[in-house]
Amino acid sequence: MDKLIIQAACRLPREVRISGAKNAALPILCAAILTPETLRVQNLPHLRDVTTTLNLLAQMGVEISLDEKMGVGLTAAKLHNLAASYELVKTMRASILVLGRWSRVSAKARVSLPGGCAIGQRPVDLHIKGLQAMGTQIDIEQGYIHARARRLKAARIVMDLVTVTGTENLMMAATLADGTTVIENAPASRRWWICGLPERDGCAYSGAGSDAITIEGVERLKGATYRVMPDRIETARSWWLRRPAAARSD
Repeated sequence: MDKLIIQAACRLPREVRISGAKNAALPILCAAILTPETLRVQNLPHLRDVTTTLNLLAQMGVEISLDEKMGVGLTAAKLHNLAASYELVKTMRASILVLGRWSRVSAKARVSLPGGCAIGQRPVDLHIKGLQAMGTQIDIEQGYIHARARRLKAARIVMDLVTVTGTENLMMAATLADGTTVIENAPASRRWWICGLPERDGCAYSGAGSDAITIEGVERLKGATYRVMPDRIETARSWWLRRPAAARSD
């Protein structure tokens, strides 16, 4: 398809509501399992991947409450099923983000590889190497990543390749690790929406927007309220008001 032609049936309003970005929402939802306190996430987009993530968290034991304003409350005080099955992961590769949570004492996880038992290059190699550098014991059996970790230790991690999801995973693990973790060769061009979440929870970080992110681990994260930012911060109204007056039409 070379182009889309849209014939408007009516005049568009000057102001429209922009829902949160999917790529911001998914890691933020997964970060709820970092704390037993309630995380409230506002401005969620109504998308299948968001629904899949909520289903995955619910299967793990996260208590979820929805409101009528595109918001959700997540409480991970009673996790009981520390697994992400292939049936879920194959529909949404971002499910691998739950792997970065297993940094509490004696935690265990069983997360499917995105490709199941397929032979070939593993697209989550950088996730695994980074978690191993922080003290996670990882075995891969029959298409599943089995991760066991006692209290993680901070590390200096240099990513072989720039990876957004891999960096998000390691950032979540680093929030509860002992010491200061530095992640180098991070994707500097992306808005680090997830960096704002640890800050609200009580974890210190620096380097958002650069290619090196530093995270000071803490003993325990607090609950928080976070509003998911849209793909574009600017609203249709601000775009309209920047136009020359002669170009505007009522």
